[in-house]
Amino acid sequence: MSSVSPIQIPSRLPLLLTHEGVLLPGSTMRTSVDSPRNLQLVRSRLLKGTSLQSTILGVIPNTPDPASDAQDLPPLHRIGTAALAVQVVGSNWPKPHYTLLVTGLCRFQIVQVLKEKPYPVAEVEQLDRLEEFPSTCKTRAELGELSEQFYKYAVQLVDMLDMSVPAVAKLRRLLDSLPREALPDILTAIIRTSDKEKLQILDAVSLEERFKMTIPLLVRQIEGLKLLQKTRKHKQDDEKRVIAIRPMRRVTHIPGTLEDEDEDEDNDDIIMLEKKIRASSMPEQAHRVCVKEMKRLKKMPQSMPEYALTRNYLELMVELPWNKSTTDRLDIRAARVLLDNDHYAMEKLKKRVLEYLAVRQLKSSLKGPILCFVGPPGVGKTSVGRSVAKTLGREFHRIALGGVCDQSDIRGHRRTYVGSMPGRIINGLKTVGVNNPVFLLDEVDKLGKSLQGDPAAALLEVLDPEQNHNFTDHYLNVAFDLSQVLFIATANTTATIPPALLDRMEIIQVPGYTQEEKIEIAHRHLIPKQLEQHGLTPQQIQIPQATTLDIITRYTREAGVRSLDRKFGAICRAVAVKVAEGQHKEAKLERPDATEGEGGREHVLKDTEPESISAATDLALPPEMPILIDFHALKDILGPPMYEMEVSERLSQPGVAIGLAWTPLGGEIMFVEASRMDGEGQLTLTGQLGDVMKESAHLAISWLRSNAKKYHLTNTSGSFDLLDNTDIHLHFPAGAVTKDGPSAGVTIVTCLASLFSGRLVRSDVAMTGEITLRGLVLPVGGMKDKVLAAHRAGLKCVVIPQRNEKDLEEVPGHVRQDLSFITASCLDDVLNAAFDGGFPVKTRPGVLNSKLTCKYKGLDKQKYSVLPPTNSSGWQARRSLFSVKLKATVLNTGQKTSDCHFNTWK
Repeated sequence: MSSVSPIQIPSRLPLLLTHEGVLLPGSTMRTSVDSPRNLQLVRSRLLKGTSLQSTILGVIPNTPDPASDAQDLPPLHRIGTAALAVQVVGSNWPKPHYTLLVTGLCRFQIVQVLKEKPYPVAEVEQLDRLEEFPSTCKTRAELGELSEQFYKYAVQLVDMLDMSVPAVAKLRRLLDSLPREALPDILTAIIRTSDKEKLQILDAVSLEERFKMTIPLLVRQIEGLKLLQKTRKHKQDDEKRVIAIRPMRRVTHIPGTLEDEDEDEDNDDIIMLEKKIRASSMPEQAHRVCVKEMKRLKKMPQSMPEYALTRNYLELMVELPWNKSTTDRLDIRAARVLLDNDHYAMEKLKKRVLEYLAVRQLKSSLKGPILCFVGPPGVGKTSVGRSVAKTLGREFHRIALGGVCDQSDIRGHRRTYVGSMPGRIINGLKTVGVNNPVFLLDEVDKLGKSLQGDPAAALLEVLDPEQNHNFTDHYLNVAFDLSQVLFIATANTTATIPPALLDRMEIIQVPGYTQEEKIEIAHRHLIPKQLEQHGLTPQQIQIPQATTLDIITRYTREAGVRSLDRKFGAICRAVAVKVAEGQHKEAKLERPDATEGEGGREHVLKDTEPESISAATDLALPPEMPILIDFHALKDILGPPMYEMEVSERLSQPGVAIGLAWTPLGGEIMFVEASRMDGEGQLTLTGQLGDVMKESAHLAISWLRSNAKKYHLTNTSGSFDLLDNTDIHLHFPAGAVTKDGPSAGVTIVTCLASLFSGRLVRSDVAMTGEITLRGLVLPVGGMKDKVLAAHRAGLKCVVIPQRNEKDLEEVPGHVRQDLSFITASCLDDVLNAAFDGGFPVKTRPGVLNSKLTCKYKGLDKQKYSVLPPTNSSGWQARRSLFSVKLKATVLNTGQKTSDCHFNTWK
């Protein structure tokens, strides 16, 4: 056994001291390294070594390493195992430690310890050979019957195991391929043995002795497996017997015992879950999936992580409202009364809800509409959705989409991921418990987009009536019908909503409120709500409508009523302080004096006199009820007014005009200011303008330069070339706000015309409209919000494009009565309306009234008004809609016959 071999271990080995586990040659073991000497061995030898020899070390069993370097080495076990370090894994938390994966090579005997620090190193003598044991007849003859007996027991043991397991099949092949001399160590490491028994096998240097000690261990393991198989067989027979007996119990039960049996089954969650699956009314496809998952769940041990995932999945499937729905309240009169009580104005929304109810009465199977309320913040889009659910008698669920940037929030996660869960749509259905709720998708215009996908794209299937009847969540992986859900989306603007998503929704505009509507909303809803929240009653505080109007015009400037609600809250808090102080004073005045007589009266006078002198306003009596909130009280509570009507003040000099702009918060008035100075003919634009608005400014200056002679517009030197040695600066105030759009074109033209003519623009006129290079005024959007903004600002006249006249029908009637509207088809109409007395035009040479006898395609003897000849080739007639070219003969001027090109009047 000690013969020299071609492959040998080094004669000096570093020693790794272990006290748990025994490493045998041919086996693999993980050992923890946390003692000082072993740590130093790993760091110095394994981590810094670069050769194969540096990874070979000696593992000494049954020898603990001292806790500190100062302690001496304990007595070392005489025989160890030379091992190859295969893997080193380290960590510094909670303290430095390593885990080694080592493979045994051969036995060795310690001859002499050469050093103990920083780690022990010893001179060793090899006891086994490293090369493969020769499978020769001589070796088998030496062992004889002992080797054959060991091999027989080893094969018997392996055959008793499950050969379908890959490790068992590999072990069976190793029994035939490995030499018999290596089998005792390998099988001892595999079978169930104690560290003491493994240590005895390690100390058995003689191969014959090793076989003799290992055979009893194999026989013990075989007997244990036989007993285990016998026990399992009896258990299976008992289970079959119980299954066969249980149906008989249910058929021939004794009264009173079935309830006890049901109670026992109810305690079993799996049985309860299976009952729910059978009793649920889910579709056939979903039922098949649940049955399949339930079979898998029964076969899983509860310790598996997938057990909890499968169980949660089945519980969700059972709790979903596959066929459970609420009955709609279809009384249109009651719905109209309820909507009018909850919300003032909003006629479009109420009309659409009543239309849905009417169609629902006529047809029971109606798909839920996909509505989108678009309007500025604070106008009540979310509260209207809640009122719609209340009117229909349905459950309401709100899903906030602002900032959502992961499509899994909509579609859910796949169950292959750790921590997977369904999307918000399926979770919402589970929460409400019915399949026809009202879902409010709040802030759909603020969806994000990231590497996790586009949630707006995931909403395409949800909000498509032709697809959402078969919506598939990634977590469920089963189709769910969303066609009965009434989806209501809210947004502040449609500019940020993808076109494909916008196409699937029915857009209903929710404009800002007028001043009259805000007053009604305040006295119907806001003030009663604030009184209730602050514990006040109408007998304690009174807010007249004039005060409400002052708050609306001087302290808020918004399309909705949120700021107005906060102002009422501030007023109620101030009144609550006065009421609480008054109650304290009443209690103090009603309290009887403890002492009577002159001394007591002097004491009272001394107490009250400094109060009256130091604070004359702090009266001894409580304030009279109700407390009236007037303009002076507003100033004390809310401070000085935040907004003033500055229109007339801003228009006190030429070069200023008022435009109308649309924002997501509603309409706004916009001032345009212009100035000129000596320069090189440059146009400067400031105010964070977009490209479209910059192009409008260039269009305006080009049109004015081409019509300067017509309107007598000159620069500072009197030249009709307005940019000759003159620079123009156009500024749009509120420079921190980005502005863009074509609707400021007419305002820029009016502002520049005022600058070059030196005339003031009317202070009560606002305007909007896009311009062209020919001087036409084109229609723009957001007309209702712009008109409401002009009304809020106190303006009296609004100039709009002629093709926007149809949009005035959406403006409330009282607003149309307060304002006068001028429709303009060209810039001449705009300028005449913007200046007092109009904007005169220089008259051109007199118009000749001629009679043309026209002969072209049946036209004969038609009269036209023509201008003098513009060139030597003919006459030009003025008309506006369409053109024809014909032969005309001039009868009263003596001119020759020529081709006349003209346009027919509207």
